[in-house]
Parts: sequence; structure tokens; C-alpha cells
Amino acid sequence: MSTRECVQQTAADAGPAALPKIAVPQEIAPKDARAISKLFFDQLPTLDEGTADYQYARNTLIEMNLSLVYFVAARYRNRGSGEMEDIVQVGTIGLIKAIDRFELSREVEFTSFAIPYISGEIKRFFRDTTWSVHVPRRLQELRVVLARVKEELATSLGREATVAELAGHLKISEEDVVEGLIASNGYTADSLDVPVDTGESSPGAAPRTHADFIGGCDPRMDLVENLHSLAPLLETLDERERAIVQMRFGQEMTQAQIGEQLGLSQMHVSRLLIRILGRLREGMLTED
Repeated sequence: MSTRECVQQTAADAGPAALPKIAVPQEIAPKDARAISKLFFDQLPTLDEGTADYQYARNTLIEMNLSLVYFVAARYRNRGSGEMEDIVQVGTIGLIKAIDRFELSREVEFTSFAIPYISGEIKRFFRDTTWSVHVPRRLQELRVVLARVKEELATSLGREATVAELAGHLKISEEDVVEGLIASNGYTADSLDVPVDTGESSPGAAPRTHADFIGGCDPRMDLVENLHSLAPLLETLDERERAIVQMRFGQEMTQAQIGEQLGLSQMHVSRLLIRILGRLREGMLTED
């Protein structure tokens, strides 16, 4: 009997208000964790916050679903091991927020619901910690607002907006605007055009810059990230929908061939594909 079957049997024997006891939740396979989590989410709203049973249910949900945090954090594996620990920690905060806000009545898999929360916390972490010079949070946020307003006013005025115009538009003092513009300089440490002395330049040759040592973007990396994001969304499809996606994009079958395989008209297959791809697209955009 599998772990999931043992847990379900234990819950059935103990009664509807009881939860199975799981010694090491993190050792449960992700596939089993999805099914077992439903049992805990079903009981969690019936428990009083602060009680031992509530804490057990909530903590077990967190530990069972930590694999989602590692799944999202893996996208940032090229960073240092010390920073990776921080990424996992902030990702766990996103997981906890998702658990506290998830409801079975949403009729969506917890995996699809939680990943945007986890990704959001990690992206917020990088937004707040990638400044070259420490800048107060208030000025970090003002920098983003100023950049947007400067672009809007430049479009409407046909020129760069003055400090006074920026202050009037935002209804803040000119001193605050100047402070925000100066703080923007703390976001980056140096220009890519600054010459770099490598000791390898030929006499008379133009000096090499930081930009010369930066590789280009590999478009296949975006494909890998998109496939990782798509995997949990595919789990939300029913068996027939997954079969249609597999035949259309895995086996490259035509809509007519899929229709013959499933006993459907080509028009019906077309409508199903539009609906399926719409759901997947919406899930991908929600994560971003």
C-alpha cells in the first residue's frame, strides 16, 4: 500500500474530524503530497487557530509542499549557495501565504495556486536586495514611480520633465524628487562602458569594457523556464485534455487525426484546444 493510501485509510478509520499523523512530511513524494494536502486543507478551516491540531495541520502542509519552493528556487541555482539559502527562506514565506489563503472551493490545484505566491516573494527579494548601495525602502519605491512618471511626461510634453513638473505631478516636494533621482544612482555600481584593464590589449587597440565580457541571452533558457512553469499547470487538466495536448504538440498530430483518435469532429477538437490553451496561457501570465 502506498503512502497516500495508508494516510487516506488512517483518516477514514479515525473519522471525518481527525487528521493522519505523518512523522516526516518532507519525505512524502510530491505526487502523494498533492493528494494528502487535500485532506489537510479540508480539515484546516474546521480547526481553531492557536490549537495544537491547527498548528500540526498547518505545519504539515508547509513541510509536505516545500518541494514547490525548491522547484521555483532551482531557477536561480546559478547564484551563490549562501544566497540560495535566502531564496529558499523567502520562497517558504510565499508558500505559507498560499497555504493561509488557499480554499478547496477554488477548484484549482494547490500547486498552481502556490507557485505564483512563491515566485512573487522571490522576485520581491531580488528587487529589494540587488541595489549596489543600501537605499531606504521609501526611496527604492520612489525610484520606480519616478521612472514611470518621467516616461509618461516625456511622451506628453515631448521633452524631459523638470524637477518641478515631476513634483507637481506626484504632489510631493521638489526635495523629495531630487532625493529620489539621486538614490537611483545607487541601483548600479558602474557603467558597462567603463574600460577594463586586462593586461592583454594590443598597443593602439581600443580598451575593452565590461560589456565585452558579458555573454548574450540564450533564448533556450526562456524555453526551459517556461516548461518548468507549464508542468504544474498541465497537472490541472483532465485526462482527455492532457491527451489532446500530447497528441497535438508531442506527436504533432493534426486536429483531424486527433478527432479520429477520440471520436470527435475536427471543429470540436479545435474548440477544446482553444479552451485548453487559454487556461494554460492564463496560468502562465498569472505566475509572471
